[in-house]
Parts: sequence; C-alpha cells; structure tokens
Amino acid sequence: MTAPTDRPRRSALYMPASNAKAIAKARSLPCDVVIFDLEDAVAPEFKAEARAAAVAAVEEGGFGHREVVIRANGIDTEWGMDDLAAIASTGADAVLVPKVDSPADIARYEDALKSAHKDMQLWTMIETCASVGNLDAIAQCAHNSRLSLWIMGTNDLAKEMRAQLTPCRTPFLPFLSMAVAAARAHGVAILDGVCNEFRDLEAFEAEARQGLMFGFDGKSLIHPAQVEPCNTVFSPSEADLAWAHSVIDAFAQPENAGKGAIRVDGKMTELLHLEQAQRLVAVAGRIAAAA
Repeated sequence: MTAPTDRPRRSALYMPASNAKAIAKARSLPCDVVIFDLEDAVAPEFKAEARAAAVAAVEEGGFGHREVVIRANGIDTEWGMDDLAAIASTGADAVLVPKVDSPADIARYEDALKSAHKDMQLWTMIETCASVGNLDAIAQCAHNSRLSLWIMGTNDLAKEMRAQLTPCRTPFLPFLSMAVAAARAHGVAILDGVCNEFRDLEAFEAEARQGLMFGFDGKSLIHPAQVEPCNTVFSPSEADLAWAHSVIDAFAQPENAGKGAIRVDGKMTELLHLEQAQRLVAVAGRIAAAA
C-alpha cells in the first residue's frame, strides 16, 4: 500500500488507551496522528480494558483531520490476536504492530487483518536487530500488502544492542539512514523514534531536527508538550516555500517548457527539484487546511 507523499505526519502522539482523560485530550491536540497504545503503555492487568477503550474511542470519533491508529500487542503475545481481531472490526486508519523482523511477520499480520476495511493500513515498528538486516525485504512487502509506514523504535533497539541511547544517537545513525533509504525505495512513509526528554524541549527539538536532516516524515512522541515543537520542525518553512514557488514558477515559464534543467536564483535546478517543490507546496497546503 503506497503511502501518500503529501499527507502531513509531522507528529504522531502515543496515548495510553487505558487512560480515558488522555483519549479525550487527543481530540483537541494539534498532532497529525493519534496512536492509542495497547502495548508498552498498558500494564498486563489492564490490556483487555485498554483494548475496549480504544475500540470505543474510534467508534465515537471526533478526531478531525488526525489519523487514528491503534498499536497492538505483538502477534505472539497472549493479547496479540485478540487485539488484531478487535482493531480489524473498527474504522481506525491503521494498526501499528511491534517487533517486525522479516517479511514473514508482515504476512502473518496481513492474514490477521483480512477482515479489516480495505483502507486500513499496516504500520510497523522497526526496533529489532533482526529487522535491521531485512529492511529492504520488509519494505518490499508494501507492494502487495497493507504495509504503508514504519516507526523507528530506538528504545527497544538500544535494549537489544545493549547500546547507549545518547542525545546524538551515535550508535543508531547508520540504521536511521538505512531505514529511510529502504522506506523511500518502496514508497513506505517513515517516522523517527521517540525522544525520552519530554521536559527538555531544547533537547527534543535538536533530536527532531536531526530526524528532519535524515529525511523522516515526522516523529513519534510521548508527551503532548512535544507536539508544537515537532510540528514546527517538520513543517515547510517560509524559506522552503519561497524556494518551492520560485522553482515551480520557473519551470512553468514558456521558455522552459520541456527542459530537464534550468537556472533558478543562480543555481542549476532539475526536474527532481520540481518534484520536491511540488511536494512541499502540497504538504503546506494540507497543513493549512487542517489548521
């Protein structure tokens, strides 16, 4: 399932599905994606209750332009199949599943969701050492399955690697770039992992800007305070849009018809830059429409 390239997914906020106040608050927050979490944020004794609450929240609606996603427990856990069956019965935009290692895992989730509505997407966490070696193979599954988006799970990856998760994320930089490249090769959208520093917004912004530099579409979040700075970082800036409009206008000039490369503001500009410019303008338009 090819991911739309102009849908804003700047901020994807995890909310524990067991917390009724969090669910209610999600309807008013300026995030692009709401993820009701049945996995990490919910204790075992509250899993069934959280599942029912997430299903009820989706049925009630009221989330406006936001994509509504439910993160299930892993398919091999005691809650996984019940989660998937319940989610498949809803109108959620997507189901997010953890710890995908290989295309075989995608096939299992695809089968478990066969009763879901045709537009329900499969989003997966990239958070295991095994997945790092199978990035291209997993991404290829998007051509014949519901798979449309990845979210990096740097906390779980750090745990498996026994690596230190420092502010600069040095041990994970190769994996971040490899994941973005594999995702782009097969039309999969991709979001950066969470930043644990929800009280230090300067540290958060620095990590978000690092994610933007790598090419992520947006970032997953653990606290509402992170939404606004995340949206700012991943929104086209005034300078970005000025460049985009100048490129589009230049290629639209009659004298440039049919040309593959032209000079814009003193720089050589190719058709690939035109595509980038058009995407920036489309994203900005959708952001403005949802405001």
